Amino acid sequence: MIDVFNNFYKGKRVLVTGHTGFKGSWLSIWLHELGAEIVGVALDPFTERDNFVLSGIGKKMVADIRADIRDGQKMKEIFALYQPEIVFHLAAQPLVRLSYEQPVETYETNVMGTINIMEAIRAIKSVKVGVMVTTDKCYDNNEQLEGYVETDPFGGYDPYSSSKGACEIAIQSWRHSFFNPADYGNRHTVSLASVRAGNVIGGGDWAKDRLIPDCIRALEATKVIDIRSPKAIRPWEHVLEPLSGYMFLAQKMWDDPTSYCEGWNFGPEAESVLTVWEVATAIIENFGFGELKDVSNSNALHEAMLLMLNINKAKTRLGWKPKLNAKECIVLTSDWYKRYKTENVYNLCVEEINKFIE
Repeated sequence: MIDVFNNFYKGKRVLVTGHTGFKGSWLSIWLHELGAEIVGVALDPFTERDNFVLSGIGKKMVADIRADIRDGQKMKEIFALYQPEIVFHLAAQPLVRLSYEQPVETYETNVMGTINIMEAIRAIKSVKVGVMVTTDKCYDNNEQLEGYVETDPFGGYDPYSSSKGACEIAIQSWRHSFFNPADYGNRHTVSLASVRAGNVIGGGDWAKDRLIPDCIRALEATKVIDIRSPKAIRPWEHVLEPLSGYMFLAQKMWDDPTSYCEGWNFGPEAESVLTVWEVATAIIENFGFGELKDVSNSNALHEAMLLMLNINKAKTRLGWKPKLNAKECIVLTSDWYKRYKTENVYNLCVEEINKFIE
């Protein structure tokens, strides 16, 4: 694999929470290809055909651990045992609609779970870099036309979005209180950042109530694809886009611990901000068959209609920018779902990472 990180991850002990999930499995595969020693901490994968299961990445790790981030003592024990140098915290309850059904669990996982990870980092001396993954939905969304910048206020209408806003406030507090850049080298040696991505798509996602998995399930069953919010506008990006940002940021934080420990947006370019209907139509075009049906309901649970991210900070200060436009992103995603049943999924993922890099 082409190593755009110049051997930075080779031999480093990296702990990934949520490694059995969609983004976490892709991150783990990429890190493994770069020679990192990966410790994964997560709950069981969602289905037997998740990217994590089919790729077999768990077997390639130093440790593939099932544990709940709500168990703070367990997190401290795992960190103490494996002594990670870099932490990518992705474990979360990630679904808006489920958060209406399970608001308390959503808050326990997303807020207290994140605090438990930060406390585990605080309890050991090995961690130098902590990248805490939240979401574009952490912003107090008034559906403004311009994208949100990193200094905009946090908030959220639904329990999921508000839990991620609360999560950002907690990360900010721990950074000020325990990992303050002004105290680096004296009271601590940790660089802590939070990262926010757009609507991430890619192969191996089978979560409920997400557009791409819903489309693929319907196509595989030759059923009509029901579209709940056809006019909702989102910043769509392939999973490898934000992951490249997270990994690049972690490298910068390692090299210069006090200059990058803050919040960062890793979204797509403005032209990749499309409606749900446009993305579903593009999926059908890539598969060559399928039918959409508008099932929008005025009595449905509230979901934001417009959400956009401003990525100028990552572009100017990190030199990071998205590689794929919306069409390329959808083609790469469709490619995985067309091939996963008949091919070695680990090799398929590595091939797609190489395509992305090139």
